[in-house]
Amino acid sequence: MGVALVTGASRGLGAQIARRLAADGWAVAVNYLPDRADAERVVAGIAEAGGRAEAFRADVTDEAAVAALVAQVEGRLGPIGVLVPNATGPQPAKPALEVGWQDHLDQLLFFVKSPTLLMRAVVPGMRRLGGGRIVQIGSEMPERAAPGMSAYAAAKAAQMSLTRTWARELGPLGVTVNLVAPGWIPVERHADVAVEHIEAYRRDVPLGRMGTPAEIADVVAFLASADSRFVTGERITVNGGYTMD
Repeated sequence: MGVALVTGASRGLGAQIARRLAADGWAVAVNYLPDRADAERVVAGIAEAGGRAEAFRADVTDEAAVAALVAQVEGRLGPIGVLVPNATGPQPAKPALEVGWQDHLDQLLFFVKSPTLLMRAVVPGMRRLGGGRIVQIGSEMPERAAPGMSAYAAAKAAQMSLTRTWARELGPLGVTVNLVAPGWIPVERHADVAVEHIEAYRRDVPLGRMGTPAEIADVVAFLASADSRFVTGERITVNGGYTMD
């Protein structure tokens, strides 16, 4: 199949995406920053299932680190055919009247700067391959307009604009660019969220339940596959109809 790079893949959605792509036959570069033990567990699980993966430590918000990461992945696994910029940072809730420019920069760091650095680093290799796939991980938050999340929602909206513009620019190179927008998918970072908050969200989901990381990974896998070869510039929302118009 080729090589897939998944950032922030030591746990949560990233780990599940890495496992699914490996199950589809991709050699997966599991990027992590602080959690080497978690990343190694993901790699070990992929190997036990018959797949191929390696862990790569890098701060994907740093330009030099991204360049080094891509060089290491290409040197150890081969040219990257699929990029999934999944890494994220803290997402604190803050009233609009208290949000400062640094709060916006903190979110843009992960959802605009990091994807841009990664795209620029991997596309030359994709071009040599004759094409590739970039699958961004967005959010339903721009549609929800949830109070307290203005900086996060703005950055996620910007990420979708990047996706569409890149799709037009990179299409002639054979590179498709799409975005998967998950709903609220409880993972490790939500361990301290009160059950009543999760239940309140669930009640407004038309399908009547919370989604799972595997259901996000399934859609990412489709967009990484040859089956999506004529799909680009699209946003696929995976939230059981929560933000359905």
